Order: sequence, then structure tokens, then C-alpha cells
Amino acid sequence: MDKRFEELGVRPADILLPRASTDMTRWAVVACDQFTSQPEYWEDADRIAGDAPSALRLILPESKLNDDNVDEHIQAINRAMADYLARDIFTTHPESIIYIERTQSDGTVRPGLVAAVDLEKYDYTPGSGSLIRATEGTVLERIPPRVRVRRDAPIELPHVMLLIDDPKKICVEPVTAAKDSMEKLYDFELMLGGGHLRGWKLSAEQVDALASALSRLASSEAMEIKYGLGGVAPLLFAVGDGNHSLATAKTCYEDLKKVTPEDQWASLPARYALVEIENLHDDALKFEAIHRVVFGVEPEKLIAAFLEFYPNAHEGPGVGHTIAYTHAGGTGCLTVPNPRVQLPVGTLQNFLDAYLKEHGGEVDYIHGEAVTDELGRKPGNIGFKLPAMGKDQLFKTVIADGVLPRKTFSMGHAEDKRYYVEGRKIK
Repeated sequence: MDKRFEELGVRPADILLPRASTDMTRWAVVACDQFTSQPEYWEDADRIAGDAPSALRLILPESKLNDDNVDEHIQAINRAMADYLARDIFTTHPESIIYIERTQSDGTVRPGLVAAVDLEKYDYTPGSGSLIRATEGTVLERIPPRVRVRRDAPIELPHVMLLIDDPKKICVEPVTAAKDSMEKLYDFELMLGGGHLRGWKLSAEQVDALASALSRLASSEAMEIKYGLGGVAPLLFAVGDGNHSLATAKTCYEDLKKVTPEDQWASLPARYALVEIENLHDDALKFEAIHRVVFGVEPEKLIAAFLEFYPNAHEGPGVGHTIAYTHAGGTGCLTVPNPRVQLPVGTLQNFLDAYLKEHGGEVDYIHGEAVTDELGRKPGNIGFKLPAMGKDQLFKTVIADGVLPRKTFSMGHAEDKRYYVEGRKIK
């Protein structure tokens, strides 16, 4: 193993793919945390998968996480994994990194790299200086149910997406340019409007070049040039999707460390987790704002409390963080000059957390300005519309503020989320 990969927290992996005879459209299914309020989606996926080998049999959709018979679901998953391994339905691609191209619902193509990350280099604690960091706060209560799924599982299938801040496009894009000379591993249509997916295996030379490029991204010089921050711990990978899945893998690994001699930790398969790596600056990767609607409040009193919470704030536009609002009495905006945090969503969320704790009310997180206005106009409600976060703000905000406020941004529509395709043995 190239020593550079050990320092970078990423490496090639022994990647499992279904054998060539597998119907890949029936195999691949969307990330388990999608369509949680739409059981009919998962019923359709079950119908399409049928009796064929399918990743659907190896994951637990979150829509079933609170079922009374969830333990039976988990046992069925572990049996299916053991059955697939016994039937030898997988081909192992040793020490591999896979380049993938995902055609999204809008027709754009999103490139990425599938590799393994070292969980010793990942920490979801806010303010961590680890090489791999969460971008949003981790809800610890969400981890134990997922641990129950992973703890006895012999293989993993990832929906984790990590982002690199590579404005000069030195990591993924050189592989894109060379794909026609690479070994193609799969090329198929995804079920239920997921678009299309193709994958190629990187050559040894491409793997070497990737290690060099990632090393340059992680250098202290790169940190200072991009963020104007000297002497800070390098941030190479920021979690874009699937942080609770990665946190679950971390928890399972930490539990194993407690019963394993330290000199054996490096050889534990569970020390590593398969992920997809994408360049933050790829044009196909869209950041969409997530707005807020507050229910069960008196809008005028809430606005007055906002202005009291931030004594230098004022009604109307201005320099600083400006946040538009809509309620039954009309529309307007609030401006906070010289904000203490990097993003307007942080300014708003810090206030809402304090206000709702003291005065009651509920907040919902909304995609789309029109829906935010529609809900905000109803009596007892107020909608807040937030500007979309610029891509160049992501890494700098995580470095400066520790993590982003929850529900800061969304990466594309549900159909465009990662589908389970590749796997890896973790036992």
C-alpha cells in the first residue's frame, strides 16, 4: 500500500460487484434515508427487484426503522448477505478505486471515485481537526438503530458521499479525460427514475497520480491559499451525504477496538468504510437552499424577539446577513450586520433554537421558495427564505465554525442520491 494513502485517510479497497450475469437495474437501489414518508416507493422497488439478487435485500430503508418487527428485518438482511456470499454472486476487484459517472434527473453527469476511507481519520465531533469531518451536527440518537444493522453484517454497501475542495480540478477530472482507455465495470439504467450509472477501474498509474493530487490538496500551503488560514489542521474530505452512516461505521469500529489488541487495529476490515468522493466544484453538483417555516407562533412577536436577540439587527436590507420572511401580515427582511457566524442560516438557526425552546412552536425545513411563502402566509406561521450557500463557503465554514447548522443545504433531488452498487467485506 502506498504510504501516501495512509497519511491521506483514503485507499484502494477490495471492492465487491455482482457478477456480469446480474441484472444491475434490479440490483441497485437508492440510499436508505430517501423517500421515508413514501412507502409506496419502496414497495415499487421491492416489486422491481423481485427474486433477483438485489441490494434492496442488504439494506434497511429508514421507512422501516421504527417498525415493530425491525429486528426481523435486520436478521433477514444478515441472512441475505450470508446467502449472497455463499452463492458467490460477487466478483472481487482487489485493491481498486472505481471511477463512476452518474447521469442525473436533469441530464447532467456527475463524476466520482469509489474508495475506502480510514475511520481513524474521521471525527464527527464539532470543532474536530480530523482530515475527514462532518459538515452538519450529528444526531447521536440516530446512530444506535443503525449500529444494530451494521454490527453483525459481513459486508457494507455505501451511500456516503465525501466532498473535496478542488477548484483546479486535479483529482477526479484527469480520470474523466482518460475513461475511454480504462476497464469498464458496469453501464446500466437505475430503477425508478434514478438516471444512468457507469463505472471504470482506475489503472495503477491513475491511482498513483490520485495520491499525488490529494497530497497537494491536503498541504498546509493549499489550506492557506484557499482559506487564508495558516497553521490550521488540514481538512481534505467533508461529508456531503450519509454522515450518520459514516458515524455508524465509526461507532462499530470503536466498539471493536475495545476488544481487540491495539497492534491488530490496522488489520480490522471494519476500520475502513467505502465511500464515493466528488469534487465540490463539479458543475453537476448543485447546492440548494433549505428554508424554514415556523408554526404555532405570533410572527410579529417572533420578529421583535429576533431584533432583541441581535441588538444591532434591523428591518430591511443591508450589509451582513439578510433573511427574507413571509407571514399573514406581509413580507419583509431582517439584516444582521457583522454576524458572528459564517452563514445566514447559522444566524437564523441560533435564534430559532433559543426562541422555540423558550416560547414553543415548531419548525419545518422546506425545499422551494414558493412552498415556503405559501406555508408562511397561513395564520400562526412565518416562513424564512435563505440564500443558497456558495460552494466556496463549505470548507471555510466547517473550519471556522466547526459544523454547519443542521439542514443548511441539499445536494440534489431524492432520485439523484447515491444508489447502492459496490460493496466491501467488513468481517
